[in-house]
Amino acid sequence: MIDYAPLLRANLPVPAVKYNGFPKYNFVGGHNDTASVPVEDLIVAASKVLKREGSTLATYGLQSGPQGYLKLREFLVKKLGREAGIGCTVDDILITGGSQQGLELVNSLLLEKGDTIVVEEASYGGFLSRVKRFGVNMAPLPLDKQGLDIEAVERSLADLKSKGVRPKYLYTIPTVQNPTASILPLERRHALIKLCESYGVPIIEDECYSDLVWDGKRPQAMRGITGDDRVIHIGSFSKSIAPALRLGYVIAGWPVLSRLLSLKTDSGTGAIDQMVIAEYCEAHFDDHVVKLRKTLKRKLDVMVEAVGANFGTAAEFDYPDGGIFLWMKLPDSVDTAKLFQAAGKEGVSLNPGAEWSVDPAHGKSRLRLCFANPSEQTIREGVAKLAEICNREFGVPTRIANVGR
Repeated sequence: MIDYAPLLRANLPVPAVKYNGFPKYNFVGGHNDTASVPVEDLIVAASKVLKREGSTLATYGLQSGPQGYLKLREFLVKKLGREAGIGCTVDDILITGGSQQGLELVNSLLLEKGDTIVVEEASYGGFLSRVKRFGVNMAPLPLDKQGLDIEAVERSLADLKSKGVRPKYLYTIPTVQNPTASILPLERRHALIKLCESYGVPIIEDECYSDLVWDGKRPQAMRGITGDDRVIHIGSFSKSIAPALRLGYVIAGWPVLSRLLSLKTDSGTGAIDQMVIAEYCEAHFDDHVVKLRKTLKRKLDVMVEAVGANFGTAAEFDYPDGGIFLWMKLPDSVDTAKLFQAAGKEGVSLNPGAEWSVDPAHGKSRLRLCFANPSEQTIREGVAKLAEICNREFGVPTRIANVGR
């Protein structure tokens, strides 16, 4: 036996926990509605495309080159032009292993230890944890019900400039922000672009939830507004089709994409995944997403009702404009990291707000609940159970409703 402990490099993340199945009341992660996965149509798509083009699996890149399967990029050109107002060609698209890989590649391209970025004060936990490993300073930007406060962004950029600091980029999730689910209005997008341009700061636009706006009407993507690399656009199929299908994409000009390709050393994103999703999406994507939105909104309403019935005024939140998460604020006496530990022992899993905040103090009494995967009955039972545990541990809420008993 070899003891690897003294051989490990410094500053590794904490070890992973062994998987023992999901808890009974699983409100964590970016899981989606089980019944909404279009299994039968995916089977048909897989059969058709493999019969037609399966022989191309003999070569890396499916005879489409290293940027990804050509028909998937062609679908994205049409989809993004129609829905996001992005004018691009297949040469502006790089297919990645989910949006996470896109973010990893951009960070590997731009960030060095000691750099500074500006980022929403509540943001994607997977992004925050990865940036911390780079040893990068993060300047938090406040959010309101409509996303980034542009005046606050200007104050932050001016303050950094006065200190001789030029941020490498501004990272934002403008459409169905994670975790707050806000949507940045079009006028703020124009103002943000103009402001960042004046300070010489590029924008990284993460739009992996943009297909899940309840009414299907989203503001034009900032990449569409600029049409150039003032904005690098990142998107995903994980939330619109299925999380386990690790497919995302980066939209940028060749000077950026050529650099990202040199860092993408995985010999290509999953080939069969790309082929099947391209075949499926060409025929079914629009109808599928309409149905998925209806299902998710119904589950959201069940969760909102359950939170109101069990937590009452102790829970503060803005009704999400789309997506799969509810971001809640509990009284300051509640530490959601400790609530996470207590609830986990009784089969209730949640995301503590500190893990989704640049400043852990901002998220101390906040939590994120994913409503997409559990059934409606499980949501009702799980929220009631969570309220019981929170009451026992912190005295919040002060009174427990007798709901569904």
